Amino acid sequence: QVQLVESGGGLVQAGGSLRLSCAASGTRFIMHNMAWYRQRPENQRELVAAIIGGRNNYADSVKGRFTIARENAKNTMYLQMNALKPEDTAVYYCYGNIGSQTYWGQGTQVSVSS
Repeated sequence: QVQLVESGGGLVQAGGSLRLSCAASGTRFIMHNMAWYRQRPENQRELVAAIIGGRNNYADSVKGRFTIARENAKNTMYLQMNALKPEDTAVYYCYGNIGSQTYWGQGTQVSVSS
């Protein structure tokens, strides 16, 4: 069974940094595309950053502050989040796909205090 497991969330003060990780297991295949989404309270899930076709893409709200990366040898993806703001508070979800099969992690809470 393919699983995506996030880690690295927590509570941080505004201006601080966190690094999220997403590890894929249960498959010998490397995820084709991977992405980070987040869901803030009372909001829809939104795309934060993605690696699609080897290119990094970012939401305007996080450009210059967040960096997405992946380590294929470990089938793992990262999200380095710097200069965090209270509005970054959300549950962050990892997404990946292998062909038409899509997978989601269980989410990790990121809370930024002002």
